[in-house]
Amino acid sequence: MWAGDVTYLKANQGWMYLTIIMDLYSRRVISWSISRRMTIDLIERALQMSINIRQPKAGLMLHSNRGSQYTSGRFSRLLSKHKIIASMNGVGLV
Repeated sequence: MWAGDVTYLKANQGWMYLTIIMDLYSRRVISWSISRRMTIDLIERALQMSINIRQPKAGLMLHSNRGSQYTSGRFSRLLSKHKIIASMNGVGLV
């Protein structure tokens, strides 16, 4: 199982957004992406990097929150293409 999340970083030039994909078994960050904007591209880059590095088997679960990037149709299609199952926490849960 993998997990993904986005965090905000204050930099000299303003806010930056960092997303990571972590392997929950090894507790290691597999990939990351950083951008000035919190977009679907930001999280897709990290996921695609993880897929390229690990080449996961069908049925892998990716856990995230219900942020608009993770619930978008575009991101869902990328998960489906690689046979990754989306797992999300309940509304309002951390």
